[in-house]
Amino acid sequence: MSQLSITDLFSVAGKTVLVTGGSRGIGEMIAAGFLANGATVYISSRKADVCDATAARLSESYGNRCTSIPADLSRLEGVDRLSEEVRDRENRLDVLVNNAGASWGAPLDDFPESGWDKVMDTNVKGVFFLTQRLLPLLQAAATPESPARVINIGSIDGIRNPAFENYSYGPSKAAVHALTRQLAASLVKRNILVNAIAPGPFPTWMLSTGVGTGGDVEATDWEAVGAAVPRGRVGTPEDIAGTALFLASRAGAFAVGEVITCDGGIVVA
Repeated sequence: MSQLSITDLFSVAGKTVLVTGGSRGIGEMIAAGFLANGATVYISSRKADVCDATAARLSESYGNRCTSIPADLSRLEGVDRLSEEVRDRENRLDVLVNNAGASWGAPLDDFPESGWDKVMDTNVKGVFFLTQRLLPLLQAAATPESPARVINIGSIDGIRNPAFENYSYGPSKAAVHALTRQLAASLVKRNILVNAIAPGPFPTWMLSTGVGTGGDVEATDWEAVGAAVPRGRVGTPEDIAGTALFLASRAGAFAVGEVITCDGGIVVA
């Protein structure tokens, strides 16, 4: 029995990929990983100027086309706009990375309805309805030999209790994990494989707000944050992009409905 080379096993060259929340943080790391390995990538985020600037920077850095399609995925109007724009530009979609997410921190006694709804609408409703709207494009790319992929970005906060008072965030990510398994069971019959990644701490804007630096990624002491991780550091772009590339490539073609932690050992420890 012949074996594929590492290059063939993990290749995503020529694939068309959409990464939501791709203008910064984990989404940008994943988008860069696909671009560096020959994929055509679309990114989406709520702020048009930031999304456009990131797409231009990534295109220049990696020499492959990265296109910005700004959209607010907490609202169905934004979901429809994004899906329609992708359908106008492409006749197939090999990989959908549902990464767009929101968080909200407040004490339990003061936690507002707006903080609950914003997080649930973005993190759960947006994931479901964008996947639903893009099923025709995913189906067009899907074959038994080369299935289309949906990769949902959950969180270890959906597995264990969060460290912060962000009461809607953990439940929303637990819902993403449950939704991943249910979609996987249904869509595997259509040669669309659905899996999730549950990241731990990465040097992102969202985590910097939680550790008290107010969104200033550069000013955050990431070595101090990483000291509490069993691996002794926070995650790197290679860590999260590598996991996504595995799930999107031939190497991950038998993984269905999995939630893979990428957290340096936090959950198991």
